[in-house]
Amino acid sequence: MKKKTAAVPKCDRAVEAYAAEYMDFLAKGKTERRCYAAAVELLEKAGFRDLASTTSLKPGDRVYRGYHGKTLMACVIGREPTAKGLRVVGGHTDAPRLDLKPRPLYEKDGIVYLDTHMYGGIKKFQWLVLPLALYGVIVRKDGSVVEVAVGDEPGDPVFLISDILPHLGGDQAQKTQKEFYPAEDLDVIAGVCEKDALAACLAEKYGVEEADLLSAELEIVPAGRPREVGLDRSLIAAYGHDDRVCAYAGLSALVDVAKAKTPPSRTCACILCDKEEIGSVGASGMDSTFFENTVAELLEREAKGGARDIDVRRALEASTMLSADVTAAADPHFKDVDSTGNEARLGKGPAAAKYTGGPTKGGASDCRAEFVAEIRRLMDKGGVTWQMSELGRQEKGGGGTISKFMARYGMDVLDFGTPLLNMHAPWELASKFDCYHTKKAYAAYFAG
Repeated sequence: MKKKTAAVPKCDRAVEAYAAEYMDFLAKGKTERRCYAAAVELLEKAGFRDLASTTSLKPGDRVYRGYHGKTLMACVIGREPTAKGLRVVGGHTDAPRLDLKPRPLYEKDGIVYLDTHMYGGIKKFQWLVLPLALYGVIVRKDGSVVEVAVGDEPGDPVFLISDILPHLGGDQAQKTQKEFYPAEDLDVIAGVCEKDALAACLAEKYGVEEADLLSAELEIVPAGRPREVGLDRSLIAAYGHDDRVCAYAGLSALVDVAKAKTPPSRTCACILCDKEEIGSVGASGMDSTFFENTVAELLEREAKGGARDIDVRRALEASTMLSADVTAAADPHFKDVDSTGNEARLGKGPAAAKYTGGPTKGGASDCRAEFVAEIRRLMDKGGVTWQMSELGRQEKGGGGTISKFMARYGMDVLDFGTPLLNMHAPWELASKFDCYHTKKAYAAYFAG
């Protein structure tokens, strides 16, 4: 007699379906530019239009505004005027990596290398002897753009950073982690032909000259698709969970808002931003005017007589936000860095953090208790499994998010994101359950 297979619980099916969608997004989005392109594709399939192509807005309209092909803000217009404030979920899609320098090609003792520069906080040793891929764009002087993607397709070559064998590594082993592999040596093997021959390969494959690399944005990232981890397949190993896990959850939750029959009460927005890993600087970072400019564009299209500066300021102050960024999950091997009783744990849902920053809360927005209480109510109403946490024990370190750059408008902001193991490593670990409930949390917040 054939043994009956146990039925998969409905919740488990939902978790697995969402995990599959998210893993596909990660596989496509190896860089912030590719995340942007994947997000726009998803939004346009859901009926969102570029804000630049619209002249007026009404409740239920779906629009997005992009900047530099890296940062975007998507909105579903609410029943109440946007001037009364927005509900915002904001995550970032840049991730720690190695960028190529403007003049990357050089030859040393018969090996041709790509010279790199660290982007974001990494442990250098984790990038050694690891299959690596090359992604990015090369922009010619005439403005034409060449897309580069090498290392993830079947048959593609990969790149590698070499390390010394243990038999000869005695001197290296005596050095500190910072000393034993200088940042200037994190250079990627590109081939063993002559440098000029490699430049000729670039010309043949991409139609670019070596000088065109001066105006390029090329990134070295881990090669390989996201993978399920564990015999129970409950975890996802991938590059870029920080912070694409939260960015995608916000995007997915907003698309669900757009599909609802009734527009939300307040305008709901999802931000996917760039440059968080290096301080949210630059035109595409959240320390720019992108957010306030986008809100001004929304108000201008809603207001019959045009939007005044004071209207924009009032809308910003009346808005609220979940700063959608990851946090560190407690690792049983490193208990001495946990804030005992206040650490985030895998499989317990997304974690809220009233403050991040360093030992003295420096660099934090320190959300007020009234807004934390409001989020507690919304999470309970939405049936979300979640937890409260801190990012580690005092005087052991710290970290920041985009929350402080948004809180300056006077809005309430709470950090709320997925806990990770191996954060900032080439391969990070996230729980499928936590990923699913992160989206569920943002959906509950949008619902109000």
